[in-house]
Amino acid sequence: MTNTTPDTVTDTVTDTAPAQPPAHEGLKIGDGAVKRIQQLIESEGKPDLKLRISITGGGCSGFQYNFSLDDKRTDDDLVFENGGIQVLVDETSLPFVDGAVLNFSTDLMGAYFTMDNPNADSTCGCGSSFSV
Repeated sequence: MTNTTPDTVTDTVTDTAPAQPPAHEGLKIGDGAVKRIQQLIESEGKPDLKLRISITGGGCSGFQYNFSLDDKRTDDDLVFENGGIQVLVDETSLPFVDGAVLNFSTDLMGAYFTMDNPNADSTCGCGSSFSV
């Protein structure tokens, strides 16, 4: 009886493909936000409007959310949709809101958009600014 040992073959694979950008979770849009955005668009009488979210430095915690209606999409905008409405977020702002949920709240303080943001380490008392 002959003992045979299988040959060992080692392949080296070099990946020369360009690095892929990291995947993002995106922005989720809650039903309350969808309803409010639809109301805002209808009140403006411009069905092509979209909600734009951008992040700027400021507020008592370091960064603040900016919400505006916009009818133009730029090359660096990402578009998130729910219920027929579109929300635009530029590439620079996306890391700050990636994985967040946009909603709309009404309470004794007023009516306003809210962000449930897993990237925020802390928020200010009024919820309009945050830190990372």
